[in-house]
Amino acid sequence: MSPDEGAEGTGEHRADEGAEVTSTHGAPEGAGSNPTDDAGGRADDTSTQGAGKGVPAPDDKRVGRLRRSLARLRWASFTRASRGQGTVGAMTAATATPTDLDPALRDRIRAAVGDRGEREVLIGLDVDGTLVDHHGMMTERMHRTLQRAAEKHHVVIATGRSIGATLPIVRAAGVTRGFAVCSNGGVTLLIDAEARDGFRVVDVQSFQPGAALAALREVAPRAGFALEAPDGSFFSTGEFQDNSFGVRATPTPFDELTQMEAVRVVVHDPALSAEEFTEIVRSAGVHGVEYAIGTTAWLDMAAPGVSKATALEAIRERLDIPEGDTVTVGDGFNDVEMLRWAGVGFAMGQALDGVAEAADLRTGTVWEDGTAEVLEALGA
Repeated sequence: MSPDEGAEGTGEHRADEGAEVTSTHGAPEGAGSNPTDDAGGRADDTSTQGAGKGVPAPDDKRVGRLRRSLARLRWASFTRASRGQGTVGAMTAATATPTDLDPALRDRIRAAVGDRGEREVLIGLDVDGTLVDHHGMMTERMHRTLQRAAEKHHVVIATGRSIGATLPIVRAAGVTRGFAVCSNGGVTLLIDAEARDGFRVVDVQSFQPGAALAALREVAPRAGFALEAPDGSFFSTGEFQDNSFGVRATPTPFDELTQMEAVRVVVHDPALSAEEFTEIVRSAGVHGVEYAIGTTAWLDMAAPGVSKATALEAIRERLDIPEGDTVTVGDGFNDVEMLRWAGVGFAMGQALDGVAEAADLRTGTVWEDGTAEVLEALGA
C-alpha cells in the first residue's frame, strides 16, 4: 500500500475502514439509553466537567440529546464486514462536506483544552469514527489539521487496527517522529524515517489465547476466528478477512489457532446481532484476557491488562510528558481506558453514552470534524 496518496486536494481522503466500534468486557453500558446528567459522571456534551463553564439550559440539553440520537441513526451503517480484501487501501480523494459545529460546543472544547495548546503535549487519536468516517473517509480539513498537529505536538495514532492498517493513517497524518499504538495497545511502533519501512516495533504485548478461543468456539461455533501473531502476520479460520488486519490472513485450522501466541484475536459472527453475540460471549465465561465487543457481532481480544491507555502511558513516561499534558479523542468502547487516562479526554459526538461517560467532554461528530476542532483548539 502506498503512503500519503491522499495528499492535499479537495473533498475527503480515503483510508478503507477497519472500523473499531467496540465495548469493554461486554455490552456497552447505557448503550442506546439517554445521556447521563449525573454531575458525578465525566462527560456529556451539555457539561463542561472542569472546563470552567456552567451547565446549559434544559433546552440545550434536549438539543444535545437530539443530535446524539440522529448521530446514532447515522452510526447504524458503521458496521464491520468480512471482505475478501486483505489490506487497507491508500487514501484517495472524494467529495463530501462536513456538517457545521455548534459554536457553543466549540467554545466548550476550547475551554476544556485550556492552555495546553501553548506547549508540546501528547495527543492520542483513535482512527475509525474519529479521524475517518464509516466509509473510511478523512476530510481535507481533518487531513491538514492532523498534519499541523503532528508538527507541533506528539501525535500518537492509537487504534485497534494492526500495523499494516495503521501505517497509512500515520503517513497521511504526517507523523514522521514519535510513536503509534496498534492492536488496541498490543503493539507499539517507533516512527523512524531511517528504519526499514519507516518504523520499528518497540513493544509487543502477547498472550496465549487458547483457553479463551476454545470457550468462545463452544458457544459460537459458526463464528470466524482470526489471530494476529507477534510478527504482524494473521491467521484465520475459513475465509475470514478484514481490512483492519492490514494483511491477508492465512487460512488456518481452528485447533492450530489455539496453540499460537497472539497480540490480537478477533471473533466475528455476521449471523448474530450485537446483543445476541454479547450474551453468547458472556455465557462463555471468558477469563484471563481483555476483550471488547462492538456494535456488531465483533470481538477484539488482547493480553490481560493491555489497552490503548497502557501503551500511551508507557509512551508518556518515555517522553517525560506531565500527566496533565495528555489529550485523547475516541468514539468506541475500546477507547474508554484512554479517555479516562488522559488529562482531558474527548468522546466523539456520535459515541454511545457509555463511551462519553468516560470522557471529559463530547466534541462534534466525525461528520462535524469533531477531532479537527480539538486539534485546532490545541493550536494546530
